[in-house]
Amino acid sequence: MSSPLRFGVATSAYQVEGAVAQGGRGPSIWDTFSGRPGTVLDGTDGSVACDSYHRGAEDLALLTELGVDSYRFSIAWPRVQPDGSGAMNAEGLDYYSRLVDDLLGAGIAPLPTLYHWDLPQPLEDAGGWPSRDTAARFADYAALMAGALGDRATTWSTHNEPWCTAFLGYAAGVFAPGRREPANAYLAAHHTLLSHALAADAMHAVAPALQVGIVLNLYDVRTEPGADPKAAIVVDAGQNGLWLDALCHGRYPEVLTSGDLLPTGAPLAGLDDDLAYIHGSAQWIGVNYYTPYRVGPSGSGGGVGQDTDAFPGAPPFTFAPRPPLTAMGWEVDAAGLEQVLARVAAAAPGTPLKVTENGASFPDVLQPDGTVQDDDRIAYLTEHLAAVDRARAAGAPVEDYVAWSLLDNFEWAQGYTQTFGLVSVEPGTLRRVPKASYSWYAAHLRSRRG
Repeated sequence: MSSPLRFGVATSAYQVEGAVAQGGRGPSIWDTFSGRPGTVLDGTDGSVACDSYHRGAEDLALLTELGVDSYRFSIAWPRVQPDGSGAMNAEGLDYYSRLVDDLLGAGIAPLPTLYHWDLPQPLEDAGGWPSRDTAARFADYAALMAGALGDRATTWSTHNEPWCTAFLGYAAGVFAPGRREPANAYLAAHHTLLSHALAADAMHAVAPALQVGIVLNLYDVRTEPGADPKAAIVVDAGQNGLWLDALCHGRYPEVLTSGDLLPTGAPLAGLDDDLAYIHGSAQWIGVNYYTPYRVGPSGSGGGVGQDTDAFPGAPPFTFAPRPPLTAMGWEVDAAGLEQVLARVAAAAPGTPLKVTENGASFPDVLQPDGTVQDDDRIAYLTEHLAAVDRARAAGAPVEDYVAWSLLDNFEWAQGYTQTFGLVSVEPGTLRRVPKASYSWYAAHLRSRRG
């Protein structure tokens, strides 16, 4: 019989910490990107965010009352190593060391992520993820973090959603650093995978017992009537196959190496030595799931944040989500999560899986008494937890379910226009107000534990 599912909740550094110029932190690519007019929907940035850097005690109290087994957070690379290389910043290290100690003191397992998109700006200035040297610098950073925290934090992820790093950042240009260089996007993708494998080895050299995985945003890809079938093939290859095939089989999808569809100069062929090294480098795989992808004919549909420019080489297409939709314009379909988990379990037999993000943005309903009644979010979580249970019953080795997110926060290119949190953060005062979904999740965890 499988062990009981563990439950957590997640945030990321740039989305909640704030204090971007305090404690010795250096600039990141998101500081630079969000400072350019027109890059963020509401013209905001993460300079204050939820101010979790100063309000850690409040957030710890919320985690404790919620009753989660784990807290997934990310480390801001420029807070602990401002230049992306060289000396570490003691004040930044101390911040995360105290966070880990506080979590353990509350009986909550820390699940740190090394990279959630906030590359130190000096590394971007030197070429960013299309530069192979960035992968080497990442491994150095990983080893230093393993030495600083690996005696207490034992389960780590290297990257969060490297697809976003590579293709939203370097192809579509809608995420930092905002470059539109399709060939370099594929090179960035390869270097994030290589950096993951290098980091895993570097961390194990320091702390052999660490469990080091990677977190991928994966989708069940479906073809709508009238769509070019090749478009769905390229979407699936870029979003899912590129990452799973490299990690689980030591190769890239043939459609991405044949040269027929990729932009001139895209470098995914002739990398056999790197791929052999990447193969098997994840001790566990994290799955972030929000919605399926429906690939429709050109000129139809389109959800927020679903950018066809992020799939260079694909024939013309449009994303065509079907109702019901979240506030992001994303289709709600829990069956897609079950299908994704089955796919990953088949690709990586015996590798532990974690649902590392799952949640939804809805236009939350503020009640006269100041509470937030977010029934849509409760329904979404209920359906997706049931999908996880079905996947586990069918044999997928899912060990954890982590809800996104603890707090309403800076939602990248959408700014503060989207709310995913179990806890509302009042603009201006930053007062935390638990929503109905927070109470529901706490009760659900208690019920699961009997």
